[in-house]
Amino acid sequence: MRKFSLVVAIALLPVFGFSQSIFDKYEDMDNVGTVVVNKGMIDLVSKIGSMTDDQEAKDFADVAKGIKGIKVFITEDKGVSANMASTVKKYLKSSSMEELMRVKDKDVNVKFYIKSGKDEDHVKELLMFVSGIKNVDVDVNGRKFETVLVSMTGDIDLNKIGAITNKMNLPKELNKAGRK
Repeated sequence: MRKFSLVVAIALLPVFGFSQSIFDKYEDMDNVGTVVVNKGMIDLVSKIGSMTDDQEAKDFADVAKGIKGIKVFITEDKGVSANMASTVKKYLKSSSMEELMRVKDKDVNVKFYIKSGKDEDHVKELLMFVSGIKNVDVDVNGRKFETVLVSMTGDIDLNKIGAITNKMNLPKELNKAGRK
């Protein structure tokens, strides 16, 4: 009975947030640039933003309160890019994510996915996958990237994100993004 309890406890650990993301394997790859922002840093930015008189900073701080983590993976390596595409495809099959929107412009493909949250206005995860950008004139420190993968997890209010993106200088199609 004790062994059974131990096996059940270990099996339930991922449910309680102790599991790693399927994308974490890219953190240690040499050909991948990585930015990982954990809850502690997000809370710090949220606290700083809420102490200002700037309404945009307060809005951002309000959104940040619900975010648990942000992971960004960037590569210019075609092999790693193909692996990322395969991993994203595998992840989408095994998760309950739905496509929010996609944009194709020449060789560049941008796809946004969401995992439903507690109601229609909240999501548990936002996933963005951008591929084919090597031929676009985006140069960061002499590097031309092929693929970008962004995962944001937490209790994310789409209305608040929409309010912030409306204030940014983004293409008007992105400001109208919503559920299908």
